[in-house]
Formats: sequence, structure tokens, C-alpha cells
Amino acid sequence: QITPTSPSSFLRPGSKFHGTQQSERQIYDVQVEIKYVDLRESYLCGYLKIQGLTEDNPTLTTYFEGEIIGSKYGFTTKHDTWGATEKIDINHWNKFSAFRQYSKQARKGPVQIHDLANQQNIFMRWKEHFLVPDHRVRTINGASFEGFYYICFNQAKGLVSGIYFHSKSEKFQQLELKHVEDRGCFGAMEFR
Repeated sequence: QITPTSPSSFLRPGSKFHGTQQSERQIYDVQVEIKYVDLRESYLCGYLKIQGLTEDNPTLTTYFEGEIIGSKYGFTTKHDTWGATEKIDINHWNKFSAFRQYSKQARKGPVQIHDLANQQNIFMRWKEHFLVPDHRVRTINGASFEGFYYICFNQAKGLVSGIYFHSKSEKFQQLELKHVEDRGCFGAMEFR
């Protein structure tokens, strides 16, 4: 039996997404490339490239890891150092209309979402960890990757909607990305 590690043709290793991150004052060009997806482990990782964030660094690429909300991770952020509280989590998740079906249950306690491959929307948290290619750089003047993104991924349409959160950053910065056609490339299959 072959168990898919990725749920859709859009959310798989090699998939690319392109769009914008918008704050009150600026709109930035953003590209994301997914490097690895494992639904069983509720995990994915990839690169996020943002253009025009600072004058000194016109293009910044960071490595990120994602927690997929499902059987392993819930809607409550469990990382104290990320700065989110349950109230902050609910306020951010509520920005996604697809979350409304889980809203009441999430206020009461953990929500388990099973059979992710057949869900129209997959929720995630994406946490940037370091700059690529120099992983030793942890801070850049005028840019922050200390926060994380609340993500709602519509796997039927290949659309990524996100909201960036960091306690010292502008609130509710919107990330909107669309899948980029890869013209005939296929994802890898893993046999176990």
C-alpha cells in the first residue's frame, strides 16, 4: 500500500506559490517553495522569499517549518517563545472564513482534524527559522522573521492565505499566494 505523504497536487515537494504580503503601508512580492510534506507527521518545510523588505537586502530568503493542524497539532500555539496566547490564536484563526466551522470547538479545547487529504482547507503555522544561504544570520535591520504565519491553505484551488504574527510587528499582515504552474513536473513518491 502506498500512503501519500502530500494531500494534493498543490501541496507537495517542489510546489511553488507566488503572491504578496501586505501591511498597512507596503506590499511585498513573496515566493514560497515547498521542499517536503509529511501529513502523517503533520509537517512541512520550505523556503520563503520576500522582495523589497529592506534597502540593504532587496531579496531575503528564509527557511521555514510548518505545523499542520490535524491529529498532532491543534489550533493553540504550544511554543512559549512564539509569543501567541490562546486569545491571539483565536483572533488570528477567526480571520479565515474556513475556520468558522471549528471556532466554537476550538474555544472549548483541542480540535482534531482527521483525513486531511480530503479536507478542502488545511490549516498550518509556518515558522521562519533562519536566512538562506547563511543560517548564522538571525537578525536583519528593518526585517523580522521572529514571528510566524497562521496559514489557511485551500487545496482545491491551490491558494495560500496567511496572517503574520509577531508581538512587535504590525498586526494582521496579509499573505496571499497562488500556486505557480510547474508545466509537467511531477512530485516524488516515497515507498516504505
